[in-house]
Amino acid sequence: MVMPKNILPHGLHKTCWLLLLTVLLFLVTLSAPYWVPHDPYLQNLDLALQAPSAEYPFGTDRYGRCVFSRVLVGGQSSIFSALALVGIIFTTGTAAGLWSGYYGGKLDNFIMRLSDIFLAFPGLVFAIAVASILGGGMTNAVLALAVISWPKYARLARSQALTVRQQPYIEAARLSGCSDTEIIFRHLLPSILSPLLVMSALDLGTMLMELAGLSFLGLGAQPPAAEWGSMMSSSRSMLQTAPWVILAPGAAIFVTVSLFNLLGDSLRDQLDPKFNPK
Repeated sequence: MVMPKNILPHGLHKTCWLLLLTVLLFLVTLSAPYWVPHDPYLQNLDLALQAPSAEYPFGTDRYGRCVFSRVLVGGQSSIFSALALVGIIFTTGTAAGLWSGYYGGKLDNFIMRLSDIFLAFPGLVFAIAVASILGGGMTNAVLALAVISWPKYARLARSQALTVRQQPYIEAARLSGCSDTEIIFRHLLPSILSPLLVMSALDLGTMLMELAGLSFLGLGAQPPAAEWGSMMSSSRSMLQTAPWVILAPGAAIFVTVSLFNLLGDSLRDQLDPKFNPK
């Protein structure tokens, strides 16, 4: 009996599996507060710094809290803050780049010079300065990184828009009586969306690490909030005595960022014809 061949190409098959794993990660993180084995905020000093065991798979921290439960619940703050951040900079940067590339002239010069100002500073250093001014908290950390991260989307959207607006079908839409808004959203945006989506997928891991970095420096999530960067910061002095307390959230960051990067690379292979030749 001849076994049926896989109906999906290898690259697309890989992308589907990565998408499935990403969706599973989101679902596990979203539902974590309802099924974690212990209250992630319940302190019990009698259980402080217990090594990993069957009851506490990742051990306990200095306050006797279950590290496994805190890592799972902390994924909500870390992952969904990164998603919100990418959504903000994707929307803001794409809109700015579309209008800049389509209309040109003074609007184009203003938006590009504004982006030059933000790109002139080292990104994370500028984010630290903005977060320091705004104060602690994940909301302020997201805003700080959004301020310095939108220009790359604006420049990519602008470069794509400059090319696509010269195409005959754009001129045909203009001659048929379509308004500028209709042309931008019905014809221009769908034509340039693929590289922007690939960039946003690759950016998820980067933004997650940068948010964790701000929390590690005390400029993001504040204790006792369960957030991976903040958990690593509060436990960094125990790396030699109780390494599981800092290694567990570090491993969570590593696995999540690796998954997002693999997904971004796979999407690029599928959506970019230069990487996916026929």
